[in-house]
Amino acid sequence: LKKKCDPVEEINDEIKQLLDEMLKTMYKAPGIGLAAPQIGISKRLIVMDVSPRPGLKRYQEENKEKEEIKPNPILMINPEITWVSKEKDTDEEGCLSIPGIMANVTRPSSCKVKYLNKNGESRKLHAEGLLARCIQHESDHINGVLFIDHLSKTKKDIILRKIKKQQKEKEETTQK
Repeated sequence: LKKKCDPVEEINDEIKQLLDEMLKTMYKAPGIGLAAPQIGISKRLIVMDVSPRPGLKRYQEENKEKEEIKPNPILMINPEITWVSKEKDTDEEGCLSIPGIMANVTRPSSCKVKYLNKNGESRKLHAEGLLARCIQHESDHINGVLFIDHLSKTKKDIILRKIKKQQKEKEETTQK
């Protein structure tokens, strides 16, 4: 997870299938974004869907009386953030790679990204709010950065200790 990923050279059936599998994995988790290195593949691929849906606590609270919105997946090949706003927002983030750990992270409130879609077509997107945060979070993954890297040294050290404790407890449970 701490390694910069390689660009996708050719969009073939294998890459398309990988994107589909990543999307299924993300929905099953449930999460709003997933990058290829999170499943052990060092390629510049990210998938995301910030639409409200069952299983996502954040949306269940915000959309109690609204009907479910249909999925709106975004699949990006070789994404590159080309601009970020000077305005920043702080919000709680978590990560499928670090389950159970949440922290407030400050990021630009909007961004522009260019990428290739699943058909190899060049696309540009101006994103704000949660989508902008998700794009930046997942783009960090393909550049070897975790959300905890945006925290102060003290907060990061506390989280790293929690992760080590979780791993130790998991190992002890497995050995029993």
